[in-house]
Amino acid sequence: CQPLCGNWKSTLVSLISTCKIIMDMQEQQTTAQATSLGADNLPTGNLTLVNEQEVVRKAGRQAISAFLDSHNCFSVLRASGKVVVFDTRIPIQLAFYALVEHDMQTAPLWDPSICQFVGVLKVTDFIDILRHFRSTNANEASLATRSIADIFSDQAISKAVGIRYGFWSVDSTTTLKQACKMLLTNSLEFLPIVMPEDMRVLACITYTNVLEHLVTHFREQRRLFDDAIYDLKIGRYQDDLIKVAAHQSLAEALALMHTHNLSALPVMDSNNNDKLVGVYSRSDITFLTKATDAKDAVANLDLKLQDVLDQQRTDVTTPDAMHTCSTSHTLQSIFEYFAQLRFNRLFVLDEQERLVGVVSAKDLVEYFVKESKEKKIDSPSPTS
Repeated sequence: CQPLCGNWKSTLVSLISTCKIIMDMQEQQTTAQATSLGADNLPTGNLTLVNEQEVVRKAGRQAISAFLDSHNCFSVLRASGKVVVFDTRIPIQLAFYALVEHDMQTAPLWDPSICQFVGVLKVTDFIDILRHFRSTNANEASLATRSIADIFSDQAISKAVGIRYGFWSVDSTTTLKQACKMLLTNSLEFLPIVMPEDMRVLACITYTNVLEHLVTHFREQRRLFDDAIYDLKIGRYQDDLIKVAAHQSLAEALALMHTHNLSALPVMDSNNNDKLVGVYSRSDITFLTKATDAKDAVANLDLKLQDVLDQQRTDVTTPDAMHTCSTSHTLQSIFEYFAQLRFNRLFVLDEQERLVGVVSAKDLVEYFVKESKEKKIDSPSPTS
């Protein structure tokens, strides 16, 4: 078995689905060959090889898709965990430091006036708010007293930062495939999982949580994932890559990530734009935790990225630690790598150790559900 297991029933369903795919593809292949004959009545080109490769790729996507469809969100939840919920009336700066204290990346927002959840607050939201205050020369000291509701309802801030009310969530019985579609369709980083009986928030899951569940429980005897990740073009490559140099400021890096909707950036050698020296993630709050107050945090935005990298945690088990792979690494080997390291992204290097691409957990999940993206996805409207 390749180390990606469901029970025998799910495996049987996967095998039946794959057989149907292969039969359909073989029928299409026969038709295509009949209409692709040269003057000598022989097939032209290597159409058969191309079709066989597509059969295998499609069967692989179908197998993973069937797995995600047979597992619900409750199966992703850890045996123990915690959820922090914020009342929208508390000061936003207090909320941020509460997230830091509890080592949480996000928290659902509860509006007591209407007795329902109205959104989520992320650590990165506070960072973007600080950037806005810096660019407008606003009084950052006011963040100590302004409530979450006040900040979210301030149109100038919400427009510039991109924060908004709206609580997208799914209940614990929702399939992982549906949850992935909601994450993709609504460009979400976190998806709250609620109990259908009383709407309690159990957890906020991410693409990495889904991928972790996949590599832990999925098993496949067929060799369906032997294509190189580079050939499959999963992720961003070459001209689509957004990079930042080590001598650039933290503020510049954060602006780039905000503009291109990225969660992290590869940091390149200042003298060699192809040499990777580190990674900066928006979730890295080292520069904030070392600040004495909001004013000091804003001043830290002028730090050079190299200085920020020097202050980062050296624990390689953190999801945002820098990990690399080669252009020849197969999708199967990426799964095995993820099972070992639980990374958020991999940076792809060529034979000369030059950065040529980046593959995130989101990219991997999207590859397996992207066939359904062309169809209309029925996602429930957020509560607000």
